Order: sequence, then C-alpha cells, then structure tokens
Amino acid sequence: MRVLIVDDDMRTASFILKGLRQAGFVVDHEGDGQDALHRALAEPYDAAVIDIMLPSLDGLSLVRELRQRRVRLPVLILSAKGSVQDRVQGLSDGGDDYLTKPFAFSELLARLQALVRRAQGISEPARLLVGNLSVDLLTRKVFRGDRFIDLQPREFALLEYLTRNQGRVVSKTMIMEHVWNYNFDPETNIVEARICRLREKIDRGPDPKLIHTVRGIGYVLRE
Repeated sequence: MRVLIVDDDMRTASFILKGLRQAGFVVDHEGDGQDALHRALAEPYDAAVIDIMLPSLDGLSLVRELRQRRVRLPVLILSAKGSVQDRVQGLSDGGDDYLTKPFAFSELLARLQALVRRAQGISEPARLLVGNLSVDLLTRKVFRGDRFIDLQPREFALLEYLTRNQGRVVSKTMIMEHVWNYNFDPETNIVEARICRLREKIDRGPDPKLIHTVRGIGYVLRE
C-alpha cells in the first residue's frame, strides 16, 4: 500500500512515516501543500494523510483541488482543531475521515486501512484468501493451510500487493512503485530476487503453486 503524508511538522511526519514503514507501507512525504498537489496528481497512491496547516496551499484547499480534478484518492485529514464545526468543514471539503491531534498511531493506522478498504469496495473482514493461502491484514499473519509462514515486512508488503491483485498480472514497474517506492530500473533484479524468496516460503511443499511468472510482463498470484 502506498501512502502520501502531507505535514510540515517534521516531528509528526517522522512519527507517522516510521510507524507506517514498520507496518509495511510505502510512504512519501511532502511538507508543502503545492508540492503535495503536484505529487498527488502525478503519482499513484492508495491514500493520503493531509494536515490542515500547510505552507503554499493549506490542507483543505489541497483536498478541494484534488476533488475538483476528480482525484478519488482517499484522504485522512489531520488537525489540532477538533470542534464539530471543524470536522464537518473538513469532511465537506472532500476529506474521507478526520483525526485530531494528538492521536494514537494505532488509531491512525486503523482509520487508514478502513479508508483503503472502503475505496476498494472491500466490506468483508480484512483477510485475503487465494486457495488455501490466508493473508490477515490486521494481524499480518500468513498461513498456507495450517502452515504458518514467517515473512519479513517487505515480503509481507509484496505478498499483500500480489494478493490484492489476485488474478491480475502486475508488472515489475507496478511492484517497484507500490512495494519499494522506486522508479523502474531495468538493471535491477530486486523484484526477481524478492519474488524468488517469497516463492520459497509460499510455494514450497506439495500445494499447488500460486505465484506465476508471465514472461515479458510480470507476475500474477492465482490458483
């Protein structure tokens, strides 16, 4: 999952960045509203966390501009202002949720995950299934049948991305953007190497293989 954090308070931004990265998210940060607008229009994100008080372009104006340009990016608004009127204004201007400072990271994470699930039309519990592979997005536990699979954070992020796109071929470029936040580099083999390690954990044993290579295109997770 790829998230854009927009906050000019580096202490708050660093707190969010560290927590989301430890949770396996790919995260970008902008401290300026105008710069954030350019980035949100140019790059694909699954969600954004936007503070109201920003230089160049305030958070609410940023959200309004995104909505006027028909960008359907789920937005969690952050603000020290917590009155009913402030929350109503934030939601009326196009925010999808509103969280007041100070906040617990666990609440921010839960709200962010709920926003993304809602945007993707996912109403069932946050557990993804492909055959006998089970990926729990809340506990971050993975099972193949009864076998627990211990994954590193980046491996989990890669598996989550493949599972969310099950049955759909995703290219190396798409994987690098969403899992590593890198631009495509034809010389790197980082995707192949991590796919290989993931296969060793997911597809070992007598169970049918789930991770497939589509030559010249990318990878697909399917039965």
